[in-house]
Amino acid sequence: MNSVLISDKSIGQNKPVFIIAEAGVNHNGSLKMAKELVAKAKEAGADCIKFQTFKAERVVTRNAPKAEYQLKTTSPAESQLQMLQKLELSFAEYEEIIKFCHQKDIIFMSTPYSQEDVDFLVGLNVPAFKIASGQLVEPSFLAYVAHRSLPILLSTGMATLDEVGAAVKVILNTGNKNLVLLQCSTNYPTLPEDANLRAMTTMRDAFCLNVGYSDHTQSHMACIASVAMGASVVEKHFTLDKSLPGPDHSSSASPEELCVLVKEIREVQKMLGNGVKVPTVAIKAGTLISSEMLTFKRPATGISPTQIDVVVGAFAKVDIVEDSIITWGDISR
Repeated sequence: MNSVLISDKSIGQNKPVFIIAEAGVNHNGSLKMAKELVAKAKEAGADCIKFQTFKAERVVTRNAPKAEYQLKTTSPAESQLQMLQKLELSFAEYEEIIKFCHQKDIIFMSTPYSQEDVDFLVGLNVPAFKIASGQLVEPSFLAYVAHRSLPILLSTGMATLDEVGAAVKVILNTGNKNLVLLQCSTNYPTLPEDANLRAMTTMRDAFCLNVGYSDHTQSHMACIASVAMGASVVEKHFTLDKSLPGPDHSSSASPEELCVLVKEIREVQKMLGNGVKVPTVAIKAGTLISSEMLTFKRPATGISPTQIDVVVGAFAKVDIVEDSIITWGDISR
């Protein structure tokens, strides 16, 4: 299973989890809010911020009804087309957002919905594409994206395994092998029983590809569990304020929640270790030594107990295994 390189981030097994802060349309059509989302994603420690690049008239028909969750979070009086038109950003504004992402040193990514969107994003030198699950059954569009030879993160929310397999075949047949499959549910918010994390590992085993999880649940548990199950990518919707008007704000994480999630993902991945069964190091190199870490035992060949005040507050220069004698060469102040 090959690693996938997005910008300077390597995605794959035994690599740091690639964390995407999904801004989506939570900018409400405002360049100012979009930049604020970029800044908050960077502060939280996300690797990437993702938007959605579209022109509403190319996405929905004039009479397309809203999704059930959209009816609950926006005015039932407006059509889906009218709602999406208010959530568009101009191409010039996307140029500004990408410049700001470069300034903040965070990867920009976006989901295109038409060939025109793909061409525009390629012109802006995006490092990868995220494809929405609704377009997984559009082979001509998948091939058009894949021929750009950029990495693809493909959501699979509404698909059967056979449909995923057909989409994978289309993409791989173009010669583009840089593909990651994301398990997700298209319900906003997603109920815990609908997350179906095991489908992620089913796809990994079926297609021998890196997999990840795009989360729409209302807690961090599914994201954390997906990392423990081998997710190489985790995506989470976030907003500046859950009370803002718009279809996705109420089901998105706050900046504070995103910050906690990133921290927890990094911690969980450390806990997974390397799988090698060896005794745990008691004091790792670089650790500040405290009195609770120390005791006195025979033989009297190490640092004298009279020097404990010098040892406490020092840093371990090397990994110090439990029940070993500490020497002056092991520590530094």
